[in-house]
Order: sequence, then C-alpha cells, then structure tokens
Amino acid sequence: MTVTWDVLSIVQLCIAFVLPLLVGLVTKTSMRSGVKALLLAGLNLVLAMLSELARALTGGETFDLGVALISALPAFIVSVGAHMGLWKPTGVTNSVQHMLVKDTTQQAPPTRPTV
Repeated sequence: MTVTWDVLSIVQLCIAFVLPLLVGLVTKTSMRSGVKALLLAGLNLVLAMLSELARALTGGETFDLGVALISALPAFIVSVGAHMGLWKPTGVTNSVQHMLVKDTTQQAPPTRPTV
C-alpha cells in the first residue's frame, strides 16, 4: 500500500481555507450573504481551474475540466467550514470586513447641532 500526496490539491485546500477572508476584504458588510457565498463559490471554481491547469502543464497531461469542477466542491466545503467554524466565531471575519471597503450604509447618522 502506498500513500501519495498531491501537492497541488493540498495547496488548493490551503488557499480555500483563507478565501473567506479575501471575500471579506473585498465586500461590504451590508452585502447580502448569498452574494458573498456566490463570490466564494466563484473564487473556488477559479482556484480549481488554475490548479488543474497547473497540474496539466507540469505533468504534460491534457486539461481535465471534470477534475477541475469536481475539485471545486471540496474546496468550497473547506471555505465554508473555515468561515463558519473558525473565522466568524473568532471575529476575524468582522475585523477583515472593516479593513478595505468602507460601507456607507452603516455609518452613524449625522448629529444635529443643538441650539
């Protein structure tokens, strides 16, 4: 029995682990969670395509779209699990969302001067 580790798959899953933070950096706090989930799924799909492309180029094989599509699903599950299990409960997601994109819909209303 032999055990082999596919380095590209491990790298893909490690990147998928931190993708929720990237989504938090580029989205507003007031944005609907469904839009954020679609963005996360899209990023995982792009990541899977790039991983399969790198595998095809380095191994001298043809690009396999089926493998790329199938490998996007576990990466998305890792991303959602990391978000729900680690990043959100520890407050990292909330901190990251306030770093780059300022949300004007959640600012405090201006105060009126008292006369």
